[in-house]
Amino acid sequence: MKKVGIIGLGEYLPAKILTNADLERMVDTSDEWITTRTGIKERHLAARGEAASDLAAKAGGQALKDAGLKPEDIDLVIVATITGDMPTPSVAAILQDKMGMKDAACFDISAACAGFVYAISTAHQFIACGSYKNALVVGVEVLSSVTDWQDRNTCVLFGDGAGAAVLSEVKSGGIVSTYLGCDGSRTGVLNIPAGGSGNPATHETVDKRMHYLKMQGNELFKIAVNTMTRAAEEALRRAGLTFSNVNLIIPHQANSRIILAVAKKLGIPEDKVYLNIERCGNMSSASTATALCEAAREGRVKKGDIVLLDAFGAGLVWGAMVIKW
Repeated sequence: MKKVGIIGLGEYLPAKILTNADLERMVDTSDEWITTRTGIKERHLAARGEAASDLAAKAGGQALKDAGLKPEDIDLVIVATITGDMPTPSVAAILQDKMGMKDAACFDISAACAGFVYAISTAHQFIACGSYKNALVVGVEVLSSVTDWQDRNTCVLFGDGAGAAVLSEVKSGGIVSTYLGCDGSRTGVLNIPAGGSGNPATHETVDKRMHYLKMQGNELFKIAVNTMTRAAEEALRRAGLTFSNVNLIIPHQANSRIILAVAKKLGIPEDKVYLNIERCGNMSSASTATALCEAAREGRVKKGDIVLLDAFGAGLVWGAMVIKW
């Protein structure tokens, strides 16, 4: 099996910023309430008419430039998202056309907040076995399109954005281990109740605001902390490493209290945990992707470093990955 690593990164955050002060004028909330409970100060929102594929194309273009590749060099495109341009075709297919990656294989992955880790792991398998040479993986969300702006418990959390990575064969380092999983018995804790074949759109589903994200926050908090802790431990066990070997943890940016609780359980100092939630909010599959890109750009990730990705989301799914940079 070939060694596979990330050779290019890119991100895109929409220009519009929604601050906590803005939300104070929209719903019954306050900057203090939001900051204390989530760690979020602001989030980016896509402009009207700015679809997931548009965000993905901008992040993907940066990643290709960083990798030193041309669109025609990409033969596999995987997009992780729960907010595609439309139910079908895939965002990956639309992205292929927008970026000129002719004939590349394309598909989307729906694994919510763990989507980027799932997509990286999938691309890894295809390249390692020789089926494809260069893969573009994008985590992208336009969560503003499925956010209930009348629900103060959820509308303060979510933002829009995209992060991208180019994967290829590497001579050293690369992806060391992955641990993916799911507990399908807990799908009701975080979901969008209507809009699919199980509950198609009707006047009733629209009137009941069933096409927006619904979340049982208190229950999800406890599950997330325990699951992310276990996923990180298992990924490192599979890599034959311990937390003392880890240079930086890049978690899904769900909630600063969840992230810091996981770090505490693992005995990891906060300076080894990368956070961008204060500026970006929770961007589901885009969170881990943009955080990885930012960390690399800021010099927080250096050649030879051990990086741990750790994510958890609706499904309930989880994914942790160890990468040697």
